[in-house]
Amino acid sequence: MENLVLYQVAERIATITINRPEKRNALNPQLISALTTAFIRASEDDLVKVVVLNANGDSFSAGADLGYLQQLQHNTFEENVADSNRLKKLFTTIYYLPKVVIAQVEGHAIAGGCGLATICDIVFATPESNFGYTEVKIGFVPAIVSCFLKQKVSESVAKEILLTGKTFSAEQALKYNLINFVTNSSEIHQIVREFALSLCNGSSENSLMITKQLITQTNNPLLEKCLETAVQINARVRESEDFKKGISSFLNKEKINW
Repeated sequence: MENLVLYQVAERIATITINRPEKRNALNPQLISALTTAFIRASEDDLVKVVVLNANGDSFSAGADLGYLQQLQHNTFEENVADSNRLKKLFTTIYYLPKVVIAQVEGHAIAGGCGLATICDIVFATPESNFGYTEVKIGFVPAIVSCFLKQKVSESVAKEILLTGKTFSAEQALKYNLINFVTNSSEIHQIVREFALSLCNGSSENSLMITKQLITQTNNPLLEKCLETAVQINARVRESEDFKKGISSFLNKEKINW
């Protein structure tokens, strides 16, 4: 599990790197748990003031791992609730982290990978990056991330991108207010570092923490209720015939006729 996520601290910046490049950094329970552990570590690390989330390889994260999707078809309802709560814990850990979290997105950020970017406080992406919540295309629903997405984009945009399941460019993500900056791939590492350093050197750590709390804790008082409902919806949808059909077709690379 340690190799799935790399953790490094320099100049008060913790860099958390997703390290499954051979699987396009696809999410599975082990990676989700490793990421949660890394963010908790950063939260408790007195040497850390700002956190950067990035990934090795050509994709930021291509969504759920194929083996993980296959296993979901055989889970019980209780197992699916536990699995959904695992993702909820990762997202809430990042969202409520008492330190600023910057996402450095290079390559695809799809489904759960797009969710990871959505949760972060500040998002940088390259022009070649693609985003998308593609769950509806395989009979699934973007339940948990929808609770956070509605706080970043308008309701009409949320409906457009969640209901169509379309993928879209970094420039379009910028127009949607899903991300903050589009930066050339040759410069993104340095620009993200400089941005993180500007926060470290130019702002009070206590003020950053309290300001983030003001935003996250007062923005949506119904967030926890939304997340509880989303976990149950996640588990129920996984028992549906559409989900089983969609996952089977996806795994077998067959065209789905809905």
